[in-house]
Amino acid sequence: MLKRLSIVFTAVLMIMIGNSQELPPIQNYTTADYHAENQNWAFTQSTSKKIYAANNKGLLEFNGARWKLYPTPNETVIRSVLAIQDTIYTGSYMEYGYWVRDTYGDLIYESLTKNDTSFIEDEQIWNIAQINSYVLFQSLNRIHIYDLKSKTFRIVASDKGIIKMYKVKDDIYYQKGDFGLFQLINGEEVEVKAASKLQDIRIINLFKVDNELIAITEGHGFLRFSAEEISTWNNITPKVLENTIIYSAAQLHNENFILGSISHGILVLNEKGKIIYSISQSTGLGDNTVLAIFEDADYNVWLGLDNGIDCINLTSPIRIYYDEEGVLGTIYSSIVYENSLYLGTNQGLFVRPLEGKGKLELIPNTQGQVWTLQEINGVLFCGHNNGTFIVKDASAMRISAESGTWLLKEIPNQPNLLIQGNYNGLNVLEYKNGTYTFRNKIEGFDISSRYFSFVNPQHILVSHEYKGVFHVLLDEEYKSATQFYEDTTTVKASKSSLIKHQGEILYAYNKGVFKYDVDAERFTRDSIYSTLFNENNYTSGKLVSEKSTNTLWAFSQDNLSYANSGTLSRIPVFDKIELPSNLRNDLTGFENINHINSDTFLLGTSSGYLLIDASRDYDKTVEIQLDEVNTTGINVETKRFALNETPTFENKRNSVSFSYHVADYEKYLNTQYQYKLDGLSNTWSQWSTNTMQSFDNLSFGDYEFSVRGKVGDVLTENEETFSFTIKRPWYASNAMLLFYLAVFIVSLILIDGLYKRRRRRALLKSQQKLAIIELENKEQLMSFENENLQKDIQMKNKELAISTMSLIKKNEFLNEIKSELIKAEKSKNIAPVVKIIDKNINNTDDWKFFQEAFDNADKDFLKKIKSQHPSLTSNDLKLCAYLRLNLSSKEIAPLLNISPRSVEVKRYRLRKKMNLKREDSLTDYILSL
Repeated sequence: MLKRLSIVFTAVLMIMIGNSQELPPIQNYTTADYHAENQNWAFTQSTSKKIYAANNKGLLEFNGARWKLYPTPNETVIRSVLAIQDTIYTGSYMEYGYWVRDTYGDLIYESLTKNDTSFIEDEQIWNIAQINSYVLFQSLNRIHIYDLKSKTFRIVASDKGIIKMYKVKDDIYYQKGDFGLFQLINGEEVEVKAASKLQDIRIINLFKVDNELIAITEGHGFLRFSAEEISTWNNITPKVLENTIIYSAAQLHNENFILGSISHGILVLNEKGKIIYSISQSTGLGDNTVLAIFEDADYNVWLGLDNGIDCINLTSPIRIYYDEEGVLGTIYSSIVYENSLYLGTNQGLFVRPLEGKGKLELIPNTQGQVWTLQEINGVLFCGHNNGTFIVKDASAMRISAESGTWLLKEIPNQPNLLIQGNYNGLNVLEYKNGTYTFRNKIEGFDISSRYFSFVNPQHILVSHEYKGVFHVLLDEEYKSATQFYEDTTTVKASKSSLIKHQGEILYAYNKGVFKYDVDAERFTRDSIYSTLFNENNYTSGKLVSEKSTNTLWAFSQDNLSYANSGTLSRIPVFDKIELPSNLRNDLTGFENINHINSDTFLLGTSSGYLLIDASRDYDKTVEIQLDEVNTTGINVETKRFALNETPTFENKRNSVSFSYHVADYEKYLNTQYQYKLDGLSNTWSQWSTNTMQSFDNLSFGDYEFSVRGKVGDVLTENEETFSFTIKRPWYASNAMLLFYLAVFIVSLILIDGLYKRRRRRALLKSQQKLAIIELENKEQLMSFENENLQKDIQMKNKELAISTMSLIKKNEFLNEIKSELIKAEKSKNIAPVVKIIDKNINNTDDWKFFQEAFDNADKDFLKKIKSQHPSLTSNDLKLCAYLRLNLSSKEIAPLLNISPRSVEVKRYRLRKKMNLKREDSLTDYILSL
């Protein structure tokens, strides 16, 4: 069951001076919030649940998320406002008309007086009412009646002026300047007879109760009109309103009355005239002057103030006591004992009667930190920084001086003994002679024992958030710890707690709730109790076992969770109260909640306390509304689009933003939103309190935006959607796509042609390359052949040189032998030898051998020189061959078997045959051929 909660701290009354008030939540809206002027004269609400206020600067619209100001066309003060469905009528100086919403979601003003020249000088419209198909605009001089069907006007004039017009159910009344009261019947004014006795009494508002006409007056309280008499109604006399000048009033849906004053804020009275509570600027209002009062469809009360706007959640299940002066301090513990409410705080122990509005009084001698309040065996114990006290009536007696008493428990099977956890460990109290007294400290264990629980009479589990969980074994006389050791199945955890609930020992920290298994002597995670909170919204592992209701409470970022005993099974039933930690204002790790009566629980905070009615359901239906759709882009101005269209945005407008709201005015009941954008992502976003969402640089295509909300855990009944399309960019239009296709086809053709051409060129290049390679190979081959030829020539030249030198040497040798023989004595035997030598010197075979070798080395030389010089003889050719070898005359002489002188003669004759000039070298000429 979802609980509806809202919270704001509004009660500020000094302790021991005034009566305590537990007040409903109030939200203050200042000019900084709604960006208009101070004064607000009237309120109304449209069928879409938006709130409208008549402000000095124009028409204010509030949708629960944002304020919006619509200035009046003639820049005057709007004095009156009335919503008829979603059409908003307003009245101002010399002007009245109506506002209707355009397709963009904005209100557009239409004047009803633009052709009206009948206005009286300085006439202002102070009030607007609707009866059937008529809208009545009241000024201080007359009433303008507008027929919605025929669109015509008529005027009810008053020679004495009109103080105020009142709509009472389906009747219209108005008070004239002479304080007479009149009723409009069939368009004619009829005087209320008893009103003649008003005698300068000004009526603030009129109501009908049990078919009687009841007036709330200025300075004369509640009056009843019957026949021709005026009398006090339900004994609500002016004394009730003494020293209070009433300016505005309204009757609420529950028949209570709320009165707005000039300088004292508001009073809320029941139908019998009893003041339920009063609220002023000192106790939560934004201002003490209340100009207008309005109750909306969800029974929130809106106050138009002389300086701001307030919204009071009168039906909230929360009532708040706010210790603004700090006299009370932070509350650490509370208890109801003998029809009194006791509050243990960091300032001391306070008490007041449970019923009524008694004062919170400090109990003497209890100044300082109170850690716990517990009732054991009918005795109220106060665990204090200075020890342990027994509290009776409005006094406290200290029974233990051991400082810092965290907790007290009964020792199993020991009816006269209590054990208490202190800063210094564990201590024992004993019931003796009709009271409890300190008996002894348990020796051997000195760890601060804020949380502890019995496993059995001699076995205690003690939790210390920074040191861990310890097993402490006690002797039979409870005087010392025989043994203690750290539990290894748990972890040290800040803001952890250890308690016993329904006989089970539970240890809680951010990883969940762990249950102690006595048989296994270990802690194991309990999956059922661990649902009280999770690691994502964890604030504290503090658990509170509320014995009177048998509930187990836990505290998280978003709510209070509690477990009830199951009706038909042992499995607990879980519930939660939507109340965020930042709004609870409790002290993390020291959270405390206590049952007061019926379904009411007291939650201690750092600035007072909250009273929570856990039986109240949040049963309202809520709807989400889309407010605006805007588009923009790079170097493009923001543009709004109609909400009832399915637009197509230019591609350059590819950034789209949406704003939306849920019209719920519970201040501290969180409203969250979830969205998705089909076309981008079809999954819902995480829940968020943001009322705007932007999508930047969207690609072209079709989209549908969806948004939904929830108030607390109640989903909106509807989802708002908006479909739109982002155009393709010019370069992706259909025409461009056809162009791209044509370009593509042409490109394919060109590419194919280019490919073929390239292939042909490649083939040609390949062929050329092959030809070049073949040519290179041929050149290489020729080079190789030339090298071989060159080598052959070199070889031939070498052979020629060798053969030539061999001939030269042979002939030289033979000539030397011949010379020697000639010198010798002549004999018949020598002549034949000389003849043989001469034959060998002139051997034609040697010349043939030489000629063959010469031709191999210098092919066709002899033919060439013979062709150029036909007159040359064979001997001349021989000489040419020898000169071609660059031989000297001395070297040639043996080859020709002549003397070197003869060789010179032959050279000379050869020059002549060749016709060489004197300066020409014969050898050079022959070598050049």
